[in-house]
Formats: sequence, C-alpha cells, structure tokens
Amino acid sequence: MSVADNQWLNKVNWSESGLVAVVVQDDVSSVVLMMAWMNREALLRTVETGEAVYWSRSRKKLWRKGEQSGHVQKVRDIRLDCDGDAILLRVEQLGGIACHTGRRDCFFQRLDDRQWVTVEPVLKDPAEIYHE
Repeated sequence: MSVADNQWLNKVNWSESGLVAVVVQDDVSSVVLMMAWMNREALLRTVETGEAVYWSRSRKKLWRKGEQSGHVQKVRDIRLDCDGDAILLRVEQLGGIACHTGRRDCFFQRLDDRQWVTVEPVLKDPAEIYHE
C-alpha cells in the first residue's frame, strides 16, 4: 500500500500525543456505549479489519475490543467531526456488553443531587468475562 493510500489519516487532527477521541455508538439503538482513544495505527487497523481497535493510554499498547471478553465491536460506520478532532464509530456490539464492568455501556452513572448514582445493571460478572 502506498503512502498516498493513507492520506485520509492526515485529515484527523491528532493531539500532541498522537491520539484522537473516539465516541462509540450502537448502530441500531444509537446508545453511546463508550469513549476510547485511537492513534494512527489503531484507526488504520480498525479500517482494515472492520473491528474496533483502540490505544490503551494506561497500558501503552493497541487493543482490539473483545480480544479477552469476546465482546467484539463490528464497525458499521466511521465519521470524523467538523474539527477533525473526534471520531464517531457506529458499531454492532457483539454480546451486548461494551463495558469492562459487565454492563451494556460505560455510562452507567448518573449525577443525581450532586452524587453519582449507578443506574445500569451488571449483565455479566466481569470475573466470568476476563480470565487473568
């Protein structure tokens, strides 16, 4: 593949650390499932494989969503926002669980009277999902 084939990557307004924020949305329900980060390689691999690949800032490495849990994200659409500094992935979330806590999505805490309240149930115990 030539350099010219990847010119589309230059339209992304990468941060100083080489990352871009990624909002992940269920393609059918439009529920926002999670937020993650990608570097150039993660975005390129996502496009090449059709499955979501992210950059882990804490582990300093690429990770394919579902590589341990089996809860793979099949990418249905990729959008770049007007400033080029955020990406929207619309995905099919296999297994119905996007969060490492065993919930449907990562946004399970709601601010209620200045306190964070858990409002979404655990669908599967993380100990059953992640075998370390």
